[in-house]
Amino acid sequence: MVSFDDFVLRDDCPIYSQIIRYVKQGIAAGIIRNQEEIPSRRALSALLGVNPNTIQKAYHILEEEGVIVSRSGAKSFVCANGETVSRIRMELLTGDTELWVNAMKRLGMTREDALKLAEDVWG
Repeated sequence: MVSFDDFVLRDDCPIYSQIIRYVKQGIAAGIIRNQEEIPSRRALSALLGVNPNTIQKAYHILEEEGVIVSRSGAKSFVCANGETVSRIRMELLTGDTELWVNAMKRLGMTREDALKLAEDVWG
């Protein structure tokens, strides 16, 4: 079962988005595996102390993206084959990189200085 024990709510973005990102990051990192059961909407709502409609919205989006599969009256499972994992990893990396590049541009850094910084931090 996918664990949300280390999930921490933040104030900087909607809760449903945080849940989606948490699941996707877990899949990309290999912590959440294909066919792993996810908590029911009611159980996750109680665990996180949030409105059940928030959980429903997050799960609905994950279903539309093909990340989870839910059946009426049955358990929900992660649907993360190799292609899905690659897509999610690239989506997360691209989004995070865009945020970083935009921050560097706002600070007036040149491409060369930003890449040098990335190399220094990487090392």
